[in-house]
Amino acid sequence: MFDLSLEVLRVVEDAAIASARTMGMGDAHTADQAAVESMRRCLDTIAVAGTIVIGEGERDKAPMLYIGEKVGSAKDERCALTVDIAVDPLEGTNLCATGTGGAITVLAASEGGGLLHAPDCYMEKIIVGPSAKGAVELDAPVKQNLKAIARRLQRGVDDLVVVVLDRPRHQKLIADIREAGARIRLISDGDLSAGIGAAVAGTGVHAVMGSGGAPEGVLTAAALRCLNGEILGRLVVKDDAQRERMRAMGIQDANKIYNTQELAPGRSIVFAACGVTDGNLLQGVRFFGDGIRTQSIVMTLSPARVRFIDTVHLENKPDVKVRFR
Repeated sequence: MFDLSLEVLRVVEDAAIASARTMGMGDAHTADQAAVESMRRCLDTIAVAGTIVIGEGERDKAPMLYIGEKVGSAKDERCALTVDIAVDPLEGTNLCATGTGGAITVLAASEGGGLLHAPDCYMEKIIVGPSAKGAVELDAPVKQNLKAIARRLQRGVDDLVVVVLDRPRHQKLIADIREAGARIRLISDGDLSAGIGAAVAGTGVHAVMGSGGAPEGVLTAAALRCLNGEILGRLVVKDDAQRERMRAMGIQDANKIYNTQELAPGRSIVFAACGVTDGNLLQGVRFFGDGIRTQSIVMTLSPARVRFIDTVHLENKPDVKVRFR
């Protein structure tokens, strides 16, 4: 029986291995290109008729996996499983290039129309886990949101950890969080990974706040649909040209606050991510004499399943040995 979740697992694993081979070499573009090319090759072996709805945008100028590109091995779309696909071939290109923790490869898939076609712009976001779902508002004061989260988690505000991208635009947000008494984890990249972590108990992350990429917001929403978490987001319009581009993509109200369901409305969502470098949620790729070890998370909305998968990719040799750890 065809299991799309296991197929997309293979895609993110292969991309993670390819990019991990460039880790620490100081070349973010090469790391990203390795992931993109691997993901593209692997996608074309899956028996689906896929369309990239979120891919490598103008910001990264990558050669493949552009929005609108057709992927998959199915030749007849009338008979094939038709899916929309959102990818971030390597979230945290700089993290991989410097060997810093938190780089992951990511793919989400759904039926046609199941993922918002988000433009390549910024998005204001607030992300929380299941316990704080429905307790926060995007436009509420920071202190009010933190009190609401703490109340739902039955702890003090000073026990909360909020992840924020370390950017000059977040100076006021950081000051407001500190004034409220919560603790902050500043990250250089990777708010998608942080958003997933906020919805998984035991990661030590209770919320993500601030603005980051809109495509990453949609991918986060796909994961949160499976994890019962919540993201609220609003697109940030830079200029009139970007506003016109949004209209061309079907977004008429640029000031709309999207909830999780609106960002990822699909009924059959599949989400997969694989660690490239060690992070709070996933370990990075490990190379050893007899093979390669990867750690991934694979989620489906229907049926509702979350799998943490540890895979050993063995070398094809007669004396190969499998290690437990």
